[in-house]
Amino acid sequence: MNKVLVEVKNLKKYFHTPKGQLHAVDGINFAIEEGKTLGVVGESGCGKSTTGRVILRLLEATDGEIFFEGKDIRKFNKAEMIKLREEMQIIFQDPFASLNPRMTVSEIIAEPLIIHKKCKNKKELDERVKELMETVGLTERLVNTYPHELDGGRRQRIGIARALALNPKFIVCDEPVSALDVSIQAQVLNLMKDLQEKFGLTYMFITHDLSVVKHFSDDIAVMYLGELVEKAPSKELFKNPIHPYTKALLSAIPTININKKMERIKLEGEITSPINPGIGCRFAKRCVYAEKICSEKSPVLEKVKTNHFFACHRAKELGFIKE
Repeated sequence: MNKVLVEVKNLKKYFHTPKGQLHAVDGINFAIEEGKTLGVVGESGCGKSTTGRVILRLLEATDGEIFFEGKDIRKFNKAEMIKLREEMQIIFQDPFASLNPRMTVSEIIAEPLIIHKKCKNKKELDERVKELMETVGLTERLVNTYPHELDGGRRQRIGIARALALNPKFIVCDEPVSALDVSIQAQVLNLMKDLQEKFGLTYMFITHDLSVVKHFSDDIAVMYLGELVEKAPSKELFKNPIHPYTKALLSAIPTININKKMERIKLEGEITSPINPGIGCRFAKRCVYAEKICSEKSPVLEKVKTNHFFACHRAKELGFIKE
């Protein structure tokens, strides 16, 4: 077992709204081992991106603990956080909106190096920028181009190069390929996998695309309305999903096998409001297996196998747990 690099305990992030508290992230727990990838999946609005930003302290948590290399970074002061930024980085979802349109490729990649004073002179800075561009597959002739002159794949490579500039240990990948064409998606994912092996990077990979996360992640955490409903190693989750929501997500993955009969699980019913959600299972209103207990008591994460956790009152009696 590798050393745990990032761990969150009872992490919460609430937003104030005119109607009450919006529970964006509500008491989640997980750990990511060094050099591994945790895929975080769920539909839009489930709190995936908010979780990533809270871990990096781009948003401040409402409650809970965030450990990086065993230290609770919520207790860090401003100077300590500036130093920690070298260790923790993010690749944003939109490769156009996350890049300054007034800066050239070389200026964007050089910015973190200048801020953190990583190069002694202009020559050293230019060499480091050139090295980073080469690492992510950007040709040297693009140094003086602007983001709007490039396609989505190249723009995302700039974002990756910028994230790598300070030699971080941990990178939050916030749906880094969702805005790209399918062929470009594969190139960027392969690049990220190669970089992980080369530099020993640890990823938190946020996505709504389960077909992507299956091949990219070591472990998968499934979120629903701010809560963790299931977490397991990637192969285990696809082989033996337990939570009804996980089963529904997996049934929606398209297949190219025309002989395989697709049994889609259609989710119907009203989505529970994330504003003051109250007690009970938040998936209950859309779950065909829901009974009285589901609306009266909130399920807690239970361990069923090594590293396989689920939060469902009825999974055992319904025979969803397979040995």
